[in-house]
Amino acid sequence: MENQSCVKIINEWDIVAARQLGRNVAKELGFGTVDQARITTAISELARNIYLYAGQGQVCIEKIYDGGKAGLRIVAVDSGPGINDLRQVMEDGFSTSGGLGAGLPGVKRLMDEFLIDSNPGTGTDIRATKWLR
Repeated sequence: MENQSCVKIINEWDIVAARQLGRNVAKELGFGTVDQARITTAISELARNIYLYAGQGQVCIEKIYDGGKAGLRIVAVDSGPGINDLRQVMEDGFSTSGGLGAGLPGVKRLMDEFLIDSNPGTGTDIRATKWLR
């Protein structure tokens, strides 16, 4: 298997496919069940955001290696409306969908590294990494 696999997010079933892909790659890398659950939860949230707010995009799962350690990176990209106020969406409790507002701050907590780049009108690019311990 190559180091990156992607799932296009167009409908709700694609969210399930992205979660399954992430779980399979996490298992291959040797992540335990707790970290597998963290990874699949993060993927689910990112894919759901693409579906709800951008309409379509993709979630890619990458196996990464750095100095002898292995990890998994989730890359969620869309060309939707973008996020107007990144600081606001990264606040716990903030929700535009009426949900619990655990969204992106929750993803950041579940993963070891989290980067977000979004500009109104050009879309959003999120990269979240979990390292194997």
